[in-house]
Amino acid sequence: MITLSEIAHNIHVKLSGAITNETLLSITEMAIVGIILLGSLVMLSFFLGYMERKVAAFMQIRLGPNRVGPKGSLQIVADTVKLLFKEGLTPNASDKFLFNTAPYIMVITTMLVIAPIAYSSGFQIWDTSIGVLYVSSVSSVSVIGILMAGWSSNNKYSLLGAMRCGAQIVSYELSIGLSLIAIVVLTGSLRMSDIVMSQADGWWIFKGHIPVLIAFVIFIIASTAEINRAPFDLAEAESELTAGFHTEYSGMKFAMFLLAEYINLFIVCAMGATLFLGGWMPLHFGADNAFNHAMDYIPGFVWFFGKTFFLIFVIMWFRWTFPRLRIDQLLNLEWKYLLPISMINILLVTIIAIFGWHF
Repeated sequence: MITLSEIAHNIHVKLSGAITNETLLSITEMAIVGIILLGSLVMLSFFLGYMERKVAAFMQIRLGPNRVGPKGSLQIVADTVKLLFKEGLTPNASDKFLFNTAPYIMVITTMLVIAPIAYSSGFQIWDTSIGVLYVSSVSSVSVIGILMAGWSSNNKYSLLGAMRCGAQIVSYELSIGLSLIAIVVLTGSLRMSDIVMSQADGWWIFKGHIPVLIAFVIFIIASTAEINRAPFDLAEAESELTAGFHTEYSGMKFAMFLLAEYINLFIVCAMGATLFLGGWMPLHFGADNAFNHAMDYIPGFVWFFGKTFFLIFVIMWFRWTFPRLRIDQLLNLEWKYLLPISMINILLVTIIAIFGWHF
C-alpha cells in the first residue's frame, strides 16, 4: 500500500522540475499541504454536521434533514452557502483586532493538532517523538481564542461564556492528561506510531485491565467537557447566555467556530481510538491465529475511522441523553470525582506497568 511519504516524495520530484529555488519550493509544498488539509477538514466538518443532525433525529424518532440533496445530505452545504453570503458584523464597541483574530486562532489550532495523528500504516503527517505531549499542549491553546472572542465582543453574555469555558477547560485538562499518561506509562513512548504498534497483540482497553478501562471512561467524559459538548456546554448555554462566547459572531466567523468545534470532536475521538482502541491496528488477541489473520484483511484506515466515528456517535449520544449540568455541578464533577479517581488510577497503572501484569 502506498504511504503518505511516497506521495509527498512524488510531489516534491515533480515540483523540483518546475521550481529551482529551494525556499520557494518549500513554501509551495507547505501551501499545498495546508490547502489539502483545510479542504479535508471542511469536508469532514460537513459530514459531521450531517451526522449530528441524523443522530439527533434518530434519538428523537424524527427524520432529520431530508429535502436538500439525497436523504438531506446537501443540507449542510446549503447552510454553508448561507453563511458565506451572510454579512459578518463587528460590534462598534468591540476590540476589532482581537474580535477578528479569535476565529482564526481556533481553526489554526485544530489544523496544528491533527498533524501527529496516524490514520493508517504510513499515513501520518508528522510522526514526532512527543506526539501525545504535542497534542495535549497545542490543543490547550484553543482556550485563548475563546477568551479573546468573549472579552473582545464587549458583551456580558459573551464574557460570561468565555470565563466559564476557561474554567472548564483548565479543570478538565487535568483528567485528560492523567488518562493519556496511563497509556504512555504502559507503552513507554509518547510517539503515536509506537503506541499503535504496542497494541499489535491486543488493544490497551482489553489488555490493560480495569485501570485502563477507568482511564478510557474518564477520557471520554473529560474530552466531552473539553470541547464544550452537551451536557457540558455551559459556555454556550442558550437558555442563559444566548450563544455564549460567540454571541456577537455571524457569517463566516461564526462558521469558523463551528468548523473548529467539529474538528475538535474528531480529534479527541481519534486520540481515544489511537491510545485505547489500537488506532489503525486490527483487533488481535495474543499470538498468531486464524482470527488475527482474518482481521488483517480489513484495511487499517477502515479500523481507524470505524473506531473514531463510533466514539463520535457516543459523544453525540450524550447530548440527547443527559441534561445540561450547572456550572457548580460541572466543576464538582472534575475536582471532587474525576481528578481524585484519575490520580489513584495512575498509581494502579504504574504498578501494572512495573510488574508487567498487563496481557
